[in-house]
Amino acid sequence: MTRVAGIDCGTNSIRLLVADIHPETGDLVELDRRMTIVRLGQGVDKTGRLAPEALERTFAACRAYAEVIEELGAEKLRFVATSASRDAENRQDFVNGVVEILGVEPEVITGDQEAEFSFTGATGELHGDDRRLVVDIGGGSTEFVVGNRHVEAARSVDIGCVRLTERHVRHDPPTAEEADAIRADVRAALDLAAETVPIDTAETLVGLAGSVTTVAAIALGLPEYDSEKIHHARITAAQVAEVTDRLLASTHAERAAISVIHPGRVDVIIAGAIVLREIVERVGAHEVVVSEHDILDGIALSVS
Repeated sequence: MTRVAGIDCGTNSIRLLVADIHPETGDLVELDRRMTIVRLGQGVDKTGRLAPEALERTFAACRAYAEVIEELGAEKLRFVATSASRDAENRQDFVNGVVEILGVEPEVITGDQEAEFSFTGATGELHGDDRRLVVDIGGGSTEFVVGNRHVEAARSVDIGCVRLTERHVRHDPPTAEEADAIRADVRAALDLAAETVPIDTAETLVGLAGSVTTVAAIALGLPEYDSEKIHHARITAAQVAEVTDRLLASTHAERAAISVIHPGRVDVIIAGAIVLREIVERVGAHEVVVSEHDILDGIALSVS
């Protein structure tokens, strides 16, 4: 077994996975998995730059992760950065800070690479020959990947819970006009994705990342967030619609009182839920298979 560490730094959160990987079978034994909301993408859609306070939050999380990596004795580390750092003019400041703290240069990957990692991480444990559409709803972008054991087609589009919230939401809860503006952006992005990814042809819809797992936790009525109960749970299209409507009608305080919503997602979960609902309705899925394993697992597997 090879002990590796993978870091996924996205628009909203930065996550760490330390795992032992079997070099031949690719079996993954998780040792430590953690997530910190840093909102690296704060304001990027508007300014095109990473904010100083967002960088400092991210660097603080990196310092904490460096301690975990050293304590567990990971032999290899891969740091992957996604949407926000792709878009930022000053991304070199981000790169320099990460190198100083962790000793590795973050790989600012393309949307297509992001999709490949997400698909590998999400489907490694799924059995059967069904064609799958894997959807990874992030803070700044959403990845669409179709395939079974291997990726057939992938596309990343610039819709995510942070980007859409910052772009359109000015009221709490959002007005009908604001919600419609989010839906319009999502539908346009779905048209764009469908140009290269046959999103309507898959038999199984697999949903990844915090917006999806949070909607699932609410739909399941969990008293607290429980990864084991959420992983591979199946939530119906009707449940997705019901949760989205509930969130759309709720204030910030009411959402904050829902125990399964991470405090860092309270202000962006509505946009995330709308994205998921629009996808479910567009592809005609009866249910969503929810996966706690995603791009982070794909990154760790790629290191070994």
